[in-house]
Amino acid sequence: MNPRLKEKYDGEVRSQIKEQFSIDNEMAVPRLTKIVVNMGVKGAVENKAKVDAAVRDLARITGQQPTVRKARKAISAFKLRENMPIGCAVTLRRAHMWEFADRLVSVVLPRIRDFRGVKTKLDGRGNYSLGLSEQSVFPELPLDKIEFQQGMDITFVTTAANDEQGFALLKALGMPFQNPERDGDER
Repeated sequence: MNPRLKEKYDGEVRSQIKEQFSIDNEMAVPRLTKIVVNMGVKGAVENKAKVDAAVRDLARITGQQPTVRKARKAISAFKLRENMPIGCAVTLRRAHMWEFADRLVSVVLPRIRDFRGVKTKLDGRGNYSLGLSEQSVFPELPLDKIEFQQGMDITFVTTAANDEQGFALLKALGMPFQNPERDGDER
């Protein structure tokens, strides 16, 4: 059984984008290739348990075992030594990717307090990154089991040729972007 968002992409989004950008080749239509979820652990140098807690939380959120990221070089000002664990990351593909994207768009983002949409800035190659300030917005994590509040970065990697195509793809998949006229507004 295909994930709900994958069925939406195959059923309506692909043909909509193909028509919108006048793409002749079916294989040239932009698609989502992977989602990378990354947690840089603040305070990992002082407390090794924070990395273990982040790995446990990220595994529960994504349904996949994260890889522990280590420091590439030593920085004495931060008391950081080479190969010291400082974060964790997961790369989601295929069914896991589609299910995570569906949960993120339909459940997690609406749970954020005072949510007005995500920023509309892509990276220039059709990929999109967003940051969450805490992992407690995910329903997979019981609030009483969270040891440390931890933020995360989520990157959507697409095959889009440019930002315009990437934006159209993510918007059609349900990403709740801010209204362009409100982007510059402050409270």
